[in-house]
Amino acid sequence: MTPYIIAYLGGLLTIISPCILPVLPFVFARGRGPLYRNGLPLLAGMAAMFALVGTLAAFGGGWAVEANRYGRFAALASLALFGLSLLFPRLSTEWTRPLVQLGLKLSKKADAQPSVGGSLLLGMATGLLWTPCAGPVLGVVLTGAALSGASLPTMILLLAYACGAATALAVALFLGQGVFATMKHFLKPGDWVRRAAGGAVLLAVAGISFGLDSDVLAKLPAAGATRIEQRLVDGFGASEGTAEPMLLPSEGTAPSLNGAISWLNSPPLTPQALRGKVVLAYFWTYSCINCLRTMPYLRAWAGRYHDQGLVVVGIHTPEFAFEKDPANVRRAVQDLKVGFPVALDSDHRIWNAFGNRYWPALYFIDARGQIRHHAFGEGDYDGSEQVIRKLLAEVHPRAPTRKVALSAPGTQAPPGYEDHSFETYVGYEKSERFVSAGGVVPDRDHLYGGVPAALNTWTLQGNWNVGSEFATLTRPGGRIAYRFHSRDLHLVLGTTGQPVRVRVTIDGKAPGKDHGTDVDEQGIGVVSSYRLYQLVRLNSDIADRTVTIEFLDSGVKAYAFTFG
Repeated sequence: MTPYIIAYLGGLLTIISPCILPVLPFVFARGRGPLYRNGLPLLAGMAAMFALVGTLAAFGGGWAVEANRYGRFAALASLALFGLSLLFPRLSTEWTRPLVQLGLKLSKKADAQPSVGGSLLLGMATGLLWTPCAGPVLGVVLTGAALSGASLPTMILLLAYACGAATALAVALFLGQGVFATMKHFLKPGDWVRRAAGGAVLLAVAGISFGLDSDVLAKLPAAGATRIEQRLVDGFGASEGTAEPMLLPSEGTAPSLNGAISWLNSPPLTPQALRGKVVLAYFWTYSCINCLRTMPYLRAWAGRYHDQGLVVVGIHTPEFAFEKDPANVRRAVQDLKVGFPVALDSDHRIWNAFGNRYWPALYFIDARGQIRHHAFGEGDYDGSEQVIRKLLAEVHPRAPTRKVALSAPGTQAPPGYEDHSFETYVGYEKSERFVSAGGVVPDRDHLYGGVPAALNTWTLQGNWNVGSEFATLTRPGGRIAYRFHSRDLHLVLGTTGQPVRVRVTIDGKAPGKDHGTDVDEQGIGVVSSYRLYQLVRLNSDIADRTVTIEFLDSGVKAYAFTFG
């Protein structure tokens, strides 16, 4: 509701915009006689025509996006033309000549029929004239409409803006013919403001073309009513804490999900099956700690908003080779209690179709199949849920308003705040900060030894064969040591055959209350499957510590450290 209130109040502010002057003669021409026969029908026609023409303009931008994934640039080009028309009024005159001629014809017909219908026709003509000459106050609304495309919310937003302007003009009708002369004298620098606004719009188009957020036009300083409107938007946002986005621009048509090798929890989901649904496409892989910490929110959203039309689709795209095994993914889905559909994207076909590069990544797709928002990495769950509710409200006005509230244990708990250690790969292809005499000996059984004295350094001890993706312990008793500064320490592990016993120490001692969920207070645990193991969860002071992981049996594979 807040965006429409702001649009209405922004329309009220058009009364102080220089570009309202061209329509005032038409309004005051119908100011004589009963208000219900003259003024009100005229203003109603003007508001309706403005909303219709504005929505048709937005439809053109939406069609361009639908025809081409790069249609956003076409919308920006149309905005550049809009800016040029403000900067060079003679161009605006040439471009809008057909609309002006049609408006004049309707105006003449209305003058011949002094009735409610005649006033309505005059209002429609005024709306046609007003649309191309609206001026800088409409910059924000027109930008959002053009980039978001045609929809019922877009039309209502434009209608709310037009109704605000009509309300202001209705008040002006009571002030008599003298108001026009007074305002015209007061707003002498209107052409200068118009040109300045045109330059600002062109600068904003350039900024968006270089990747700035689509609401940049709303934040640019401008004269008169535009500045007041921005203060109005800021005021509403501050009073409500987290204001919902007014419009979410289309980022292109969502690719299909037909690249999956198989599906879990669902038959394959085709575009036809998802038509009319709001879809949250979630790229993840089950050994990624950031994905695991995001998973509780995905489960909660899938449950909370399913009946309102939300479909959460997990797109499992592997990082390591063992994550390509459907049996491993199926076990992880069961262990994590994932109930929503999961597409196994083992060949990265869906990943590449989306142009994705991150785990986790969330793509928010509306009921028309348009990507309207994306989020990379973990965090900002309130913002993501806000987007979900916004897209659902476009097709289901009675979507729940109460956000999910949850807490998760173990590896799915939120990260700590003193994380000074970084993801570290054990395989030589991506390994960093490894300390051992002679360095890594690739793809050969080798006896390693070293001490990680500096923060975020690590070493192998014992006989290991270090491959490009992982290191394999070839004899019992081998160790990995890491000097870290974080609340949690995880290690992605697997085994070539039988379970492998593990013993963890922190600064040479049993972890006690600082043990992770996969070992006990004595630091004892078992590696039995390919997954992420939480070995340390500090409940004492977070400081630089050295963890040593000893494997009592051979055959373990070590992939990567992560922290939190």
